[in-house]
Amino acid sequence: MFLKSNFSYSNSNSSYSDLLLDIDSGNIQAIYFYPRRREVNVLYKNGEKDKIPILYNDQLILEKASENKVELTVNNSSKESSAANSFASLGLFLIFLVAIVLILKSTSNLASRVLGFGKNKSKFITIEDVETRFEDVAGLPEAEEELKEVITFLKDPTKYTNLGAKVPKGVLLIGPPGTGKTLLAKAIAGESGVPFLSIAASEFVELFVGVGASRVRDIFSSAKEKSPCIIFIDEIDSIGRQRGSGFGGGNDEREQTLNQLLTELDGFPDNSGIIVIAATNRPDILDSALLRAGRFDRKIEVMLPDLDGRKKILSVHSLSKPLSNNVDLGYWASRTVGFSGADLANLLNESAIHCAREESKFINDFHIENALDKITIGLRTSKIVSPNMKKIIAYNEVGRAIVSAVKNGVDSVDKITILPRSGTLGGYTKLNPDEDVISSGLISKKSLLSKIEIALAGRAAEIIVFGENEITQCSINDISYATNIVREMVTKYGFSIIGPISIDSETGDIFIGDGVFKKKSSIAENTYSRIDNEIINISKVSLNNSIDILYKNRFLLDKLVDILLNQETIDKRIFKKETSDFLKV
Repeated sequence: MFLKSNFSYSNSNSSYSDLLLDIDSGNIQAIYFYPRRREVNVLYKNGEKDKIPILYNDQLILEKASENKVELTVNNSSKESSAANSFASLGLFLIFLVAIVLILKSTSNLASRVLGFGKNKSKFITIEDVETRFEDVAGLPEAEEELKEVITFLKDPTKYTNLGAKVPKGVLLIGPPGTGKTLLAKAIAGESGVPFLSIAASEFVELFVGVGASRVRDIFSSAKEKSPCIIFIDEIDSIGRQRGSGFGGGNDEREQTLNQLLTELDGFPDNSGIIVIAATNRPDILDSALLRAGRFDRKIEVMLPDLDGRKKILSVHSLSKPLSNNVDLGYWASRTVGFSGADLANLLNESAIHCAREESKFINDFHIENALDKITIGLRTSKIVSPNMKKIIAYNEVGRAIVSAVKNGVDSVDKITILPRSGTLGGYTKLNPDEDVISSGLISKKSLLSKIEIALAGRAAEIIVFGENEITQCSINDISYATNIVREMVTKYGFSIIGPISIDSETGDIFIGDGVFKKKSSIAENTYSRIDNEIINISKVSLNNSIDILYKNRFLLDKLVDILLNQETIDKRIFKKETSDFLKV
């Protein structure tokens, strides 16, 4: 019978030789031998206990204990090892069991998510939640007028169906970012009093093929249950791009989603009370099948607001802000040509932030001026400019301002500054965009030539004042801008002696696949040489024209530079006052 000792021992005070002597002298009552541990636990007759190291499988201890009839217990190491192995096996089994449970749980969650992929992520906005009305959407009278008919379709379709007219199935809102396309869609829902189902087109597209198509089916199914209602799809170009484009023919998931959307637009009957409104700023890349009659029946352009529209938008956004009585919103509307509704809202928001920073109670012209500078020409930096560099920058900026005043009128100049701004070499001349060009989208050859001459006026001023050997790279951005305009004039608009032909090399490169494998050019090398010569010729002529204008106005150039170096900024009022008697056209 083998036993195992379980009592505690103090630190060893005896050596191996002492153990042998104690066995021979009969001082030991019992020995517990642990071969694997290479030690013995000793119980002396006086009750003391000790632990003494020995050699592995020490036979001398066994012989001595047997000769002196000392009680000897050899521990069964195989049983200890077996118990340890059993415990290890049990631990591994438990770990394996826990891993299986976790895997099954994860698989279950994944399966539930996969089954839910086909559900649309649209947000149903009820009548009570839609607070937007047409009075909240300012500056878009033409778009509002077109959309009022859509409201009548939703409210009283019989007015048109009695005459044989069909309710439009889709309305496509086209316009630059920030012009209020989403706001218009909400206003339609608010005015007509129907539920508003909103979703971004990008939410239709997932990794797995067929998920987007399933979501399209689900969203139209939900809309039919809530009929009459409006489905609004924002940024529809995410799924509505031309099919077959891109490397390898396009994306299967996106194209299947588009195919399902086309089917659904054809699927619900006329006068069903469901109108799909979509918004995009890239109508040029949309699939032609999406734009045909019977799907998106109406295309409404939501353009940038004109002067009166900007004033109305500023008035709407100023209702929630404490404007000073001295602020003239008409004046600020005239200085924000080309601003969208979102830009104007941001202007007043930045003004309010600046007002809070100054701890003022009312927003005044100073706060709006700073906000406008921040939005248009960037934040002022602490970059230190040497007096000589300031002089060079001043001549560059004043030169551009004088040429602009000659070509487009004194009112075209809004502000001149040499204060360092982020993204510029140190100065900035802010010019008012042409209201007619923005509203119509048309630009003449004369207007483009004026832009080129204004852009090159900074270099012209340096040549006049400092000489051709002392010019700097201060005009690098303006020269690049002018070169791009000249290239478009020659290769795109036909505004050159080469003739009314378009050789725009970037046409058709909207999609990735169109630019991967280039076909051999059909343009002769001689034509390319003529294009380069024409670009160079127009640029040189424009630079010489700018030099001639500044030579005529050299006195005014030096005078305005002195004022600019002294005050660092010249606003439109000072510029108009100083140039009224001296500007030579």
